[in-house]
Amino acid sequence: MDTVSEIIDMLRKEGYVEDFNLQQTCLECREGHFKVFHDEFVIDNIYRFEGNSDPADEATVYAISSPKYGIKGVLVNGAGIYTSDITDEMLETLQIKK
Repeated sequence: MDTVSEIIDMLRKEGYVEDFNLQQTCLECREGHFKVFHDEFVIDNIYRFEGNSDPADEATVYAISSPKYGIKGVLVNGAGIYTSDITDEMLETLQIKK
């Protein structure tokens, strides 16, 4: 897959239908009416896209599930999690593990 939209389309077909938004202490979905905290979700897969000449073109797509709530969704972060004002627990949970 070459683009963010292709990855998102593929993930939607695999049941990742929620659109997560990164907040300081949690992930939100369903227009902010549903919150999932750092110990309630799992990163199933990570897809990184790097810009050829412009760092602003970089993006990371996270495939996320919450066994506790039985939901799956995606989080797209354009500039990287390090630029967001989030708690240490959220940062640790979202870090790319090698």
